Amino acid sequence: MRILVALGGNALLKRGEALTVENQRANVKIAASALAPLARNHELIVTHGNGPQVGLLALQGAAYKPDEAFPLDVLGAETEGMIGYVIERELRNCLQGDKEIATLLTMIEVDTLDPAFDAPSKFVGPVYSRADAERLAAEKKWQIKADGQDWRRVVASPKPQKILELDPIKWMLDRGVIVICAGGGGIPTIRGEDGRLKGVEAVIDKDFASALLARELEVDLFIMATDVDAVYVDWGQPSQRRIIEAGPDDLDTYEFPAGSMGPKVRAACAFVRHSGAKAAIGALKDIEAIVAGAAGTLIINSVRGLREESV
Repeated sequence: MRILVALGGNALLKRGEALTVENQRANVKIAASALAPLARNHELIVTHGNGPQVGLLALQGAAYKPDEAFPLDVLGAETEGMIGYVIERELRNCLQGDKEIATLLTMIEVDTLDPAFDAPSKFVGPVYSRADAERLAAEKKWQIKADGQDWRRVVASPKPQKILELDPIKWMLDRGVIVICAGGGGIPTIRGEDGRLKGVEAVIDKDFASALLARELEVDLFIMATDVDAVYVDWGQPSQRRIIEAGPDDLDTYEFPAGSMGPKVRAACAFVRHSGAKAAIGALKDIEAIVAGAAGTLIINSVRGLREESV
């Protein structure tokens, strides 16, 4: 099969961990061990998030004069290269030359009129207490929002429209290369009135970018690997139920948290509707079982109603 795996933030950094290179390397080593069996038996594309990393670089950039700070598109490119390198290195260590691997910086075009530019919603950077977040917001002219019990900076997150490196990605896949691309949702770009590309101050949601990439590459299975074993109804409540299988129309009748599971469910449903192929959401450690249809939440067009179980 041709499989695209979108690694959630937990594959690089678990909530509460310090954003050190060693912590990220340790987490990626675990992720690579889980991905290696898929890589040996299937065509594999890997995408990943970058919220904490791009936020940290932005904090570092705040030490510069305002007109010297690097914009978010450049920071996105930096994190895509850094994270791709760490994933590629650990995959190479696991596969020991069985497969060729390449990391590709990926520009993704967005619409200059996207309403997201007027309503920032994408979390970036570390978590703060409310008092610290409000102080930093005042100092740095940030916008902030609650992320669970914590507070974080938010930036614009326009919808991805076009993957500019799509043909090179296809070329590599056709030659058996594992491709790591569209990291952090890709590098956000727009076209000016003169038709020339330029970067834009935004971070594209990696789930929506991954869903677009999966559709364009006509993958057989689109997996969003996260830190929970499935999608749940009434998550955290005594009535919570694990969704085993569902159709996209059925999932539309439920609301899922906007900062975590919501984008994953919407991206998976959009992919399934447009492609007719399958999507799955589940834990990275269960990824082989997810491919076999024995774990996670499977989303299929032909399913009517939710198949679920109480936990």
